Amino acid sequence: MSRTGARLDELGIVLPTVFPPAGNYLGCSQLGSTLYVGGHGPANGDEIVVGKVGGDLSLEEGYRAARLTGLSILATLEQELGDLDRIGRIVKLFGMVNVAPGFNRTPAVIDGCSDLLVEVFGDAGRHTRSAVGLAELPFGIAVEIELIAQLH
Repeated sequence: MSRTGARLDELGIVLPTVFPPAGNYLGCSQLGSTLYVGGHGPANGDEIVVGKVGGDLSLEEGYRAARLTGLSILATLEQELGDLDRIGRIVKLFGMVNVAPGFNRTPAVIDGCSDLLVEVFGDAGRHTRSAVGLAELPFGIAVEIELIAQLH
């Protein structure tokens, strides 16, 4: 078993089934040793978290949606790479949160994904990021996150 697979087991994490792209695009694309992961939402099988954080959803529910989005990203990475140990480091996240008017705690929501990546990859999971609030996201999902990773 890979080092990262063992870490997932240790944390009790089971990756969800890969959610297919919702349009004419790739889930991720590699250029040299850099992997670009397109926007993922909070989906696990039939469970898709929808709603506006700060309205329909609490900050804590938004955090969990961002964590679920991170798990979806990891599942796509594992499918693409065959082994998450190929990831040298997480470079950057771009997190978008579907927010109710006046909600401005988007960094605390996207921490759900950031915290997961550090739990799984340690210091190699630390990254730069942006966390923005938007009036709408596709299909009403609560969170959408893009990721850039550097491969070994």
